[in-house]
Amino acid sequence: MSKSGVCNRVNFVWGSMSSRLTGIHNEIDPPTLQHPVLAFLKNYWDVQRGARKMPTRADIKPADMKEHLGWIILLDVLPDFSDFRYRTIGTRVTQYFLADSTGKTLSEAFGSYGEAAVNGVLAVHRKAAQDQVVVRAYGGAGWLGRAFLDFDSLFLPLSDDGVTANMVLSAFTFDLTQLLQTRAGPSTP
Repeated sequence: MSKSGVCNRVNFVWGSMSSRLTGIHNEIDPPTLQHPVLAFLKNYWDVQRGARKMPTRADIKPADMKEHLGWIILLDVLPDFSDFRYRTIGTRVTQYFLADSTGKTLSEAFGSYGEAAVNGVLAVHRKAAQDQVVVRAYGGAGWLGRAFLDFDSLFLPLSDDGVTANMVLSAFTFDLTQLLQTRAGPSTP
């Protein structure tokens, strides 16, 4: 949120990357979050950081967010913010992408979707880590080249030294019921 209290909507991530990535919206430090998982995670992150710019990984306790773990992603920041490596990916997220990319970099996980997709995904993570800000990205995921549902996600930096973000904590949400129905195909009478 800006000093004037207005949420900063930006198109730093997806809009300029490719027409294939249209329909994705971004907010820096969103003032309100409708999805309960995202609202929980943002509030938890704020409480854990206290007066600091960002919390440490040690401040984040999986037991504190047990009911939300399926939506949670934890990534390591690689040197010079060149890429990010998946450390943990929640089961709901792996259901959405039909794959578990734990241990892979973002470039590896999104490489099959094309350069524009890789650059867009990297850009949102870099924005959160380099600028040490909370980023929300949401919209349609047709740019993945398949019938993926709309999503809503949040990216929060973590820092072990209080100066440089070395991890990104994220939540990636979608309508699970709709996903399961879509993937099951039309029902027969």
